[in-house]
Amino acid sequence: MIAAGFMSISLQVNAQAKATAVSNITNKDGWKPDEGFESLFDGTTLTGWCYRGTNGEVTEKFDGKAKSSDGRYSTANGILTVNYPVGVERKVQQSWTLREFPKNFILKIEFRASKNADSGIFLRKQQLQCRDYLIAGPYKDLKNYKPQDWNTIIVTVKDNVAHCECNGEVLEDALVLPSTGPMGLEGDRGQMEYRHIQIKEL
Repeated sequence: MIAAGFMSISLQVNAQAKATAVSNITNKDGWKPDEGFESLFDGTTLTGWCYRGTNGEVTEKFDGKAKSSDGRYSTANGILTVNYPVGVERKVQQSWTLREFPKNFILKIEFRASKNADSGIFLRKQQLQCRDYLIAGPYKDLKNYKPQDWNTIIVTVKDNVAHCECNGEVLEDALVLPSTGPMGLEGDRGQMEYRHIQIKEL
């Protein structure tokens, strides 16, 4: 009985140690989702993300991988990077979550754009432009945007209408969305970095 009890305690300790190790790996900067939110990006892999075909079918799952097969999307040090197109100035590519999100939600995401970068955040397949705004637009009058630094976008969706802000300034007050669909990140021009991607379903 003592031996069995010791083995049980050892297994519990080992399991806790493994869980702590995973936590340390996926939260190297100490970041955790806000209360009530869940992370859509674990900080070390592209698990939960994929490529889709023109009809929405999953063509490549990224689970457990640190980069997509074409290298356009990669992750390191808690950052999901949409890398520069190779050999061309622009090349449109889209990565999607495996999950769909039919409920009302709040999405928070931080991004850093290279100079004149062009990207986008897909909300149930509807695109919100995410760029080096002051150069690439379309929101060139933002006062709080920080070029080549980290900025925060918060999207609040109610009844299929999205209110979108960047650093507290309104980007879109009433962006109409489909009733359901995945989230996504577009690559087009330049390099985009994303981190701390979190969502709260309402």
